[in-house]
Parts: sequence; C-alpha cells; structure tokens
Amino acid sequence: MSSSKASSETDARTGPGSTALGFDPDAMLLREPGVLLDPRFLSTLRRELEQRFGGEETTRTLLQIGFLHGLRDASRIVDEGLMGPGRAVPGAASPLPIRFRSRSDEPGTLELHGCWPERGEATAWLSRREVASEASCWLSAGYSSGWLSGILNADVVALETTCCTTGAESCSFVAREAEVWRRRGEAHALAALDALPFETLRALVAARSAEPPPALDSGAHGEEPVVHIWGPVMVIPFGGLDEGLMALELIGRDPEAAEVSVVVIDLGGAVIDEVFGAVVLERMVESIEAWGAEALFAAVSPLSERAVAELDRQPLMVCKDTQEAIAAAFRIADSQRISV
Repeated sequence: MSSSKASSETDARTGPGSTALGFDPDAMLLREPGVLLDPRFLSTLRRELEQRFGGEETTRTLLQIGFLHGLRDASRIVDEGLMGPGRAVPGAASPLPIRFRSRSDEPGTLELHGCWPERGEATAWLSRREVASEASCWLSAGYSSGWLSGILNADVVALETTCCTTGAESCSFVAREAEVWRRRGEAHALAALDALPFETLRALVAARSAEPPPALDSGAHGEEPVVHIWGPVMVIPFGGLDEGLMALELIGRDPEAAEVSVVVIDLGGAVIDEVFGAVVLERMVESIEAWGAEALFAAVSPLSERAVAELDRQPLMVCKDTQEAIAAAFRIADSQRISV
C-alpha cells in the first residue's frame, strides 16, 4: 500500500531451525499486554484464533504469546535489579497474579505448585462456553512458564493441573524444568515443550529489550503508518485525511477486513486544530460509519481535547490510551455479535 501497511496479528513466522510461531512477532498483541488480562478480550481473542486455526494450533499460539509476555516482564524485573537468579522467587511480583510454593519429589530438581487466584482466563472461557472437558488456561500457563524461566534463568514449563473451566474450585498448575518434563515423558508436557522453542523466544525478548519502549506505529520520522487488523477490530494511526481515508478504502477491499466492525483512530502524538484537523476527523468518522463500523478515538492529547469535544460528528467513545481503546473495541465487537 502506498500510504499504509496492513498488519495481520496472526501470521506464522519461523526462524532457522526453530518451531513455527502461531503469530507475528511484531504483532500489536505483543506490545499491549494489558488487553491480554481483560476476560472479555480474552474470550474474543480465543474465538478468533479457533475460527482461523482450530483448537490445537490455538493452544500452541496462546502458550507462545503468554510465554513471551511472561519472559519479557521477568526480564524487566531482573534488569532493574528487583530480582535475580538465586533470590527467593516469592519476592517478585508478577503482573498476572500467581501464588506458588516449592515442592519436589526429586532431590535437586525444581518443582513449583501454584494457582492463578483471579482465574481471569477461566472466566473468559466460561463467559461464552459450557464446562470444558480439560484444562483450558493456556495463556496463563504460557505466561507463568515465561515468567519463571526469566526469573530463574532456566527453561521452565508450567502446566495446569486443575481448571475452573472443568468445574474445579481453582486453576492450579505445576512447574518443572524442561528436562524434568522430558524425563517424565507425559504426553501433554511433551506437546507443550514442542510448542515452546525456548531459544527463539528468548531471542525475540532480547531483541525487544534492546529497542526503545514500543508504541503503535504513527508514521513519524518518515515511516509509513501501520494499520493493524485483528478480527473485528482495526487500529489506524492518525496521519491526516489522505492517509486515513486511503487506508480505509484500500483495506476495505481486503477480504480479511470484511468482519471489521470497530475502528480505533489512534491520535497519539497528534495535535488536532479546531479547523482543518477537526474536519479531517469528522470525515474519517463519517467514512467509518458509512462502512458500517463504529469509530473510537484513542490517546487524545490535552492540546486536542477542545477540538475533539466540539466535533459535530462524534465517535462512539473516546479512550485515554490505545490499550484501553483496543480492549473497549473488542468488548463492543463482542456485544454486537451477541445482539445479532
């Protein structure tokens, strides 16, 4: 595209000698961790993955995405000196609440037993489905695996042992080092190990850590703005009238965009004046509504608040940041499906 690049959030990428990843490592899902902790977003995410890839590949993808988020958070803790190999694990706080204790039947081996007290992923499952036949919190298992791997500087895999989606009282797990799982030879553990190319995942996190803090591409410094599409949600970084309307027109021809029902216009870094800028935004909202979708604004700067508030054509919602807008967009898309 001449003015924008469409980015699918689930393109499989591989590296030399690595296991395929079930998502694009540059995907926005890896840069907006907050949305992954929202049960309603999780419910929509899982359904979209299953419709596109099926159950088995969805499990692998959730495990990998969770691992990357957990490993990245652990790396930050270690880098900041808050935690490190050899220190007591319970002293570090995980953004995903985890409770665990050490216990092992094999001397000299690591074994942790714990639970996810908030049961967010199980809540997401049960909000749209009946009781499951097997444990289903793969994103949480992946996150815990990555977080423990980073904190302990080892290849660790956490596997769920009881799950609220099956009717159990808690979502519990056991974590062991990869070699211990391999020796035990349990089928579900071997499948998880096959889905987690530790070296590749660590390299991805290391590469991200060396970069400036990530942000949604906005077309600054001469780069092309990136339009992200994930199922029913599209995110367009604001780059002016021509760029925005052309992106909508070109992506509207893409079959993958046919299901888009909510469009987030990211205004991060933009200053909207009350004359030209306001006209541009109103035209974009009008075009989105004519397309049959709802418009949301994200990250409106204080300098733009007055111009946005006085628009004749208002979006459905104005959110304080992009992460909040994405989560809200998925909730809106989800409610649209329920009402149909």
